[in-house]
Amino acid sequence: MLFIRRSVVMILAALLLPPSLPALAETTILRGTVNYVERMALPAGAVAIVQLADVSRADAPAAIIAEDRIADVKGSSIPYRLSFDQNKIDLRHRYALQARIMDGDRLLFTTMQHHSVFAGGRNNTRILVRRVAEYAPAGASPAGKWLAEDILGGGVIDRLQTTLEIAADGTVSGHGGCNRYRGRVSITGESISFSPLASTKMACTPAAMTQEQKFHQALEKARSFRIQARERKLILRDGSGATVARLAAM
Repeated sequence: MLFIRRSVVMILAALLLPPSLPALAETTILRGTVNYVERMALPAGAVAIVQLADVSRADAPAAIIAEDRIADVKGSSIPYRLSFDQNKIDLRHRYALQARIMDGDRLLFTTMQHHSVFAGGRNNTRILVRRVAEYAPAGASPAGKWLAEDILGGGVIDRLQTTLEIAADGTVSGHGGCNRYRGRVSITGESISFSPLASTKMACTPAAMTQEQKFHQALEKARSFRIQARERKLILRDGSGATVARLAAM
């Protein structure tokens, strides 16, 4: 009888106690500003988009860890706030901040340099964006030889050259960092599309192979281009307007 009473008490206690709570997420917040140097007012309804991206994988698009969309921005400087679960961060990976300012579907400003975070030292909080209007007029040809300065927001390896050469007849060739490649490109206005590339099959260091894979992936994702005439840069962008590669004239 005593055993039965104890069992009943234990069952009642279990029913009355609150269920165990899940582990609380360790929320981390990155704050800063998006800035541009041009003295101009933004159009009504302009939106600034700031993202924290994992750019460490060569075989997949950058994974977006956090995003802040700031509606109806007026001008520089634009405060942003990125909130994310610290448990999603793997310090063996590479992370970067990227930003752009949009007027509807039209890209007005975008980041032109790599803003790494969690790489030691002070995290970058001030993101400088460059006005797209500084690019060459629409219709300018990307024909020529270019050297990659940034690929998928992850920068490039020092002293390892990844090149792109576009001929007037639409032939594409270059050096990915390990292997030479060839292919074709279709250009209509500011639209650009690279055909599947054929490359040699040499094996190099893992770092060189990774950069080469990321470059081929960037060319595959490219849907539009602009030429930054003043600094002699070629910018390749994906279908959403995000920069997938930045190259300098050789």
